[in-house]
Amino acid sequence: MGKNKLARWTELGSYENVIQPLIGDIAGKDHPIKGKWNRELFKNTNPIVLELGCGKGEYTVGLANSFPDKNYIGIDIKGARMWRGAKTANEKKLPNAAFLRTRIEFITSFFSEDEVDEIWITFPDPHPGGRNSNKRLTSPWYLNSYRSFLKNKGLIHLKTDNTELFDFTNKVLTYNKLETVLSTKDLYDEKIEDLLSIKTHYEKIFLDAGLKINYLSFRLDKEKIIDNVPAKAQIG
Repeated sequence: MGKNKLARWTELGSYENVIQPLIGDIAGKDHPIKGKWNRELFKNTNPIVLELGCGKGEYTVGLANSFPDKNYIGIDIKGARMWRGAKTANEKKLPNAAFLRTRIEFITSFFSEDEVDEIWITFPDPHPGGRNSNKRLTSPWYLNSYRSFLKNKGLIHLKTDNTELFDFTNKVLTYNKLETVLSTKDLYDEKIEDLLSIKTHYEKIFLDAGLKINYLSFRLDKEKIIDNVPAKAQIG
């Protein structure tokens, strides 16, 4: 591990707005912060919004800065990247921005029923190919895990440059009859100001390369088990 990365790990561990447990402390069990984010960390009753796969955390910080009436939590496993967002949040003294270093598959260990109001999934690994579809953060397995803590009809946003992931997610929503709020393969042609004002590191790279940004928002029905799309329904 390089000196810079080691220094960032050390600094990250000193921030009060960062939680980074050992995998052994959460696998198959709940973390003490579960159900207590507002009371113990944010110290308010504002809505909680998650960013899954937050990377450097610029989107989490940007949202927290723009919408002080909501609490934002960026989640990622890569601490060296997350350090940048956590450091910026501390420098800006944003009381409504926090970070959680963990794998997304362990997310139910950290949030209790109805604790989360909204989820952002920004440029996740698309896991191309049919064999990897269950690893996608919008796969039925993950959507069902979100049901355990997202409020009923809670909004989920997906931003991606990957058409395969975008089309896959649309098929999951259609097959399970979930409510789609907005679906577009060119977000910047829609000119929706509140969606355009904040860009992630990767989003800027994709836009500079002339790529279009896919955007999809939908509501998750808490009472509906999300099923995999049958192979026959995948065609077309």
